[in-house]
Amino acid sequence: MTEAAGSTGDPIDQARRNWEQRGWSAAAPGMATVTAIFRTQQILLTRIDQALRPHGLTFSRYELLALLQFTRSGALPMSKASARLQVHPTSVTNTVDRLEAARLVRRVADPADGRGRLVEITDAGRELVTAATPGLNAVFEDVGMPPEDLEAIYRALKTFRQATGDFEA
Repeated sequence: MTEAAGSTGDPIDQARRNWEQRGWSAAAPGMATVTAIFRTQQILLTRIDQALRPHGLTFSRYELLALLQFTRSGALPMSKASARLQVHPTSVTNTVDRLEAARLVRRVADPADGRGRLVEITDAGRELVTAATPGLNAVFEDVGMPPEDLEAIYRALKTFRQATGDFEA
């Protein structure tokens, strides 16, 4: 991780001390944790963007292509894609529009529902997601923490997500 020019120490630690000095000690751990999560997300998204940029993909486009590639048929109703990716249906529609314009997916009739439409990965989409995966996996394989720390963070975040109704056990 690179430090901002002229800064020393962790700015989030300093913010936490500021919170505590102003009498907000009860909120300080939560503020520091939430801020650290946001900063970590920024760092990881930058790394992910760097890995996917040579393939002309964003993370949301990669996720949808990978999801479709993981299915048996290579196709899903857009509502299922939205639910599995945990994003708003409008986001999936926008992502599909862009992938369709690039000929990486196509909309097809749903054989199980005459009125429904599926989003289906094309051969070009399969090739692209396959080519992009090693670079993305390099990011995932070297997050910068030992595996036991990654597992502990994952478990803690899963507990939080479940407690807030993000998913049912």
